[in-house]
Amino acid sequence: MAETEQQNAFMSEGTKRTRGRDAQRMNILIARAVAQAVKSTLGPKGMDKMIVDELGDVTISNDGATILSEMAIEHPIGKMMVDVAKTQDAEVGDGTTTAVILAGTFLEKAEKLLDDSIHPSIIINGYMQAAQKAKEFYTETADPIKFDDKKALRTIAVTSMTGKAAEGTEVLADLVVDAITSVADTSNGKITIEEDNIKLEKKTGASLKDTQLISGIVIDKEIVHTGMPRSISNAKIALLDLALEVKEPESDAKIEINTPDQLQAFIDQEEKQLRDLVASVKKVGANVVITQKGIDDLAQHFLAKEGVIAVRRVKKSDMDALARATGASIVNSMKELSAKDLGHAGRVFEKKVSGDAMVFVEDCKNPKSVSILIRGGTEHVVDEAERALVDAIGAVSSAIETGKVLVGAGSCEAEVAVRLRDYAKTVGGREQLAIEAFADSLEIIPRTLAETAGMDPIDALVTLRSAHSAKGGKYVGVNVYKGKIEDMKNAKCLEPLQVKIQAIDSASEVAEMILRIDDIILGSSKSKMPSGMGGGMQGMGGEGMDM
Repeated sequence: MAETEQQNAFMSEGTKRTRGRDAQRMNILIARAVAQAVKSTLGPKGMDKMIVDELGDVTISNDGATILSEMAIEHPIGKMMVDVAKTQDAEVGDGTTTAVILAGTFLEKAEKLLDDSIHPSIIINGYMQAAQKAKEFYTETADPIKFDDKKALRTIAVTSMTGKAAEGTEVLADLVVDAITSVADTSNGKITIEEDNIKLEKKTGASLKDTQLISGIVIDKEIVHTGMPRSISNAKIALLDLALEVKEPESDAKIEINTPDQLQAFIDQEEKQLRDLVASVKKVGANVVITQKGIDDLAQHFLAKEGVIAVRRVKKSDMDALARATGASIVNSMKELSAKDLGHAGRVFEKKVSGDAMVFVEDCKNPKSVSILIRGGTEHVVDEAERALVDAIGAVSSAIETGKVLVGAGSCEAEVAVRLRDYAKTVGGREQLAIEAFADSLEIIPRTLAETAGMDPIDALVTLRSAHSAKGGKYVGVNVYKGKIEDMKNAKCLEPLQVKIQAIDSASEVAEMILRIDDIILGSSKSKMPSGMGGGMQGMGGEGMDM
């Protein structure tokens, strides 16, 4: 029996199998293709991608995680690279493109070592040592940042959004910093920020620069009755998780009505129930009622007569946000409602935004939940602005929580690469080559920035290495606006330390996992080989492979 037949003898007929070096080459090819797909989006001069799905819906984005999640990637290695972006996005909210590019470059450099007959386990061991040291060097390179340093926090927000929503970054950055400082909590001297406490509401129309921060909550609902006031100052808000309707019996019941008087008595009793509900609201002093359930038409009428604003069928997430913003307690029973359960806001009013009525609960005294109302000329602009804001909120939150920031523009990568090469000399052996390859991989960030700025990438890298090897060159990076290498400390380009640490963790771990694979087996139960198993990948749009 031939060797191949012996290898597949235990498998069912029709099983496809790729082994050894061929499997490694194929996996690395796919990973590089994914990285190449998002590489051109990096930096302030990065380009956007347009993804059109099967239904013709269009997504235009500069965000790595968004691009990869929308693409029709079928190959399992490609999906692993998408997971890198998703993990980065979930953990720190920014740096998704960086993480994917690094993972692809780690594998590209590893391929050259494999060609030199260096065993994958040696490369993996070297990469693990390099990743640990790189994180230490990033931490040593980082500078401290304080919670009250709004200027620096604003710079972090601008850096995160630059290239995504370019026209409005200055305005949006201020909103992000103000929103985060509002919702931040301090416990035992440690600052924590729950990003979900910043609600993003989108409406097309107006300009991106008309995006505004509301010190409270915007609800995409309307006031239920035309007879109710459209605005109330010094609002006292009751949040209810119950229906202002006639209570129905929990079990099946039969009511016999034989005379008109009995019918009238029944109607009167229902009306009394509703009057009592409204009276309970008025008794505690509430002039705004917001409920998660319904409100009967008659109850609406009674509330309107009392001059109370009412909003119904509000989402639970919005109810929780309202409770944090106004200081109210969500009540499940009218018997339990008291004045101390009420929340407070400077003003509650209804306003039409882009043709849709929305209720604004604003001017809350110490809101622990706020809203950003995003405006833009088209749906695509608004969607991309939302993605930019999510990234900026994640970046600024990470910077505050860790208290450390790095100068960006590729300067920190260049600094860590120089230090890693020095460290590699102390390790020796074949692992030294893997650590040096890891250091070379980090330089893909400044190299890509130089390419997008129209600079010669080789000359830029040579100049960067020289500057970082010399004393006082720690902050030298790529100024993409001026198209030259210079000190970037005062160039308003700051990135959170945690974004870089997470990118190293995610990218190195997935590269190590992919390098361990030397056998790809596809059972006959699958109707066909996933697109890309033969070297291509659906959805890559014919991107070139030169890195």
